[in-house]
Amino acid sequence: MRGLTLAAVSIVLAAFSPAAHAEDAPEGVKGIFLMADFPSVTIRPGATSTVSLKLQNWGLPPEMLDLSVQGEPSGWHVSLLGGGQPVAAAMPPTNGNVSLQLRIEVPANATAKETLTVKAKGKDADVSLPIVVSFAKNLPAKLSVEPRLPNLRGTPKSSFEFQVAVKNDSGKNLLVSLAAQGPQNFETSFTEGYGAQELSSIPIEAGQSKDVKLKVRPPGTVKAGQYTVTMRIGAEDASAETKVVLDVTGQPQLGLAGRGGVLSATATAGKETSIPIEVTNTGTAAADEVELSGSAPAGWKVTFEPKTIEGLAPGQNREVQALVTPSEKAIAGDYVASLRASTRGENASANFRIGVSTSTVWGVTGVGIIAIALLVLVGAVARFGRR
Repeated sequence: MRGLTLAAVSIVLAAFSPAAHAEDAPEGVKGIFLMADFPSVTIRPGATSTVSLKLQNWGLPPEMLDLSVQGEPSGWHVSLLGGGQPVAAAMPPTNGNVSLQLRIEVPANATAKETLTVKAKGKDADVSLPIVVSFAKNLPAKLSVEPRLPNLRGTPKSSFEFQVAVKNDSGKNLLVSLAAQGPQNFETSFTEGYGAQELSSIPIEAGQSKDVKLKVRPPGTVKAGQYTVTMRIGAEDASAETKVVLDVTGQPQLGLAGRGGVLSATATAGKETSIPIEVTNTGTAAADEVELSGSAPAGWKVTFEPKTIEGLAPGQNREVQALVTPSEKAIAGDYVASLRASTRGENASANFRIGVSTSTVWGVTGVGIIAIALLVLVGAVARFGRR
């Protein structure tokens, strides 16, 4: 009878999960065996539990076995799963096995010990395995934590957000603390799955789970690479932890200023002036095809030599010339010109104060006009003043 029971369990396992790799049968052992590491379990009323089963075939040809569970009390919900799905039959290969799960949902008013019988029946095999279910109201605290997506990719400017399921497998309500530890200067925080309020703990009812969001922001100067953050939860004497990974890709970061950091220059109205500009890349990836552009008051002209920098490695700088020509009609005074550098979504800009003076030719011309006017005035006074 014991051999038949093991055979039935083995059939159930074959129907509900992929067949295990075939191996030689132990000497003197032949048949279908249905097995469970823990055929007697204790759970809390109103909770759900699963019992792992294995359906083993030693030395027999493959045969489809019908699966069933007998002895299910009223109000209970019992099902057999294989590969995460409900199954009704299994076929373990010769000298192979399949894995199954017996899922048990019990009502909140369940109190009496019950016995469920898992059966596997085929043309030449009929085996069964009893599973004893007992109840306890005060089970020790138990927590579990599982990230939906444990690996995320982004740039140093990204905010990495991990959705994490936190479950209270205890028989009582718990206030679960939340903590995370990452590399130096990495910022971490928690919010509810669909909220914005930051959390340090979260209440979870017995047997229930809640989604929380672990937000991780790396420092802007972090180098490209993979970084691990450990999330820990705890309540009373129970704790659990999980790890998530940030795959940080490099990103350029541009800077722009005048030579030596100077943001001012002088120019003459109507004449081209060359202003030395330093473009730097302080990011963690090369900046390719850096385009230079500028804007200035109406009538002004701004060009660059060269107009494009083919590439800037991390930590590298390059000097270019901004060629600025104020309008011929510009009057003396201070003006502002905006100069920019950009590449693939990254850009930098700086405002330059440009002091404009008018040409000395116009000054001499003006003095000459004034002198001629004075001479004409003096001559007129001398001529008409005698009358």
